[in-house]
Amino acid sequence: MRSDGLSGARRPRATALLAAAACSLALLCTVAAGATTSAQGGQFSEGGAQDSATLEQCVTSVAQGERSATFAGEMTALAGTARMAMRIELQERLPGEALYHNVTAPGLGAWRESDVKVKIYKYLKQVTNLSSPASYRALVRFRWVGARGHVIRRAERVTPRCVQPAAPPAAPPSAQQ
Repeated sequence: MRSDGLSGARRPRATALLAAAACSLALLCTVAAGATTSAQGGQFSEGGAQDSATLEQCVTSVAQGERSATFAGEMTALAGTARMAMRIELQERLPGEALYHNVTAPGLGAWRESDVKVKIYKYLKQVTNLSSPASYRALVRFRWVGARGHVIRRAERVTPRCVQPAAPPAAPPSAQQ
């Protein structure tokens, strides 16, 4: 007599049901993870916090001084958040390069903190005088800080890219008569 209570004929059926349940659970987790992305490009993190990184504006121009990109990060408070902080880092990819690299400039890469008890924190950063041809994006880092100053959650997102095309060749100077 078997001690598990299952006859030989029932064991394969129980195993099949268990496998089907595991597959259903895995599919449910995959669907739930995919459903957390909002239409605006934001994502919900664990605990209901939302964060997003966007390219607000990309201005191309023949004149380098007129080229710019405006990036934004937005985050919402979660339970236990006293302050939120955000850091926007500019990344550049030149033609022929496979990867982006960080660009250093004044005002970039510094943590910006919200006031205490802010529920939604948005930070905009405009970068001007962009080189061309090049592609730019921002890496936005987020921190949720508790009342005692400890980081309770971190996240990072990458914005869509801002493409600065090659400037057209300069017209030859007209001949003086």
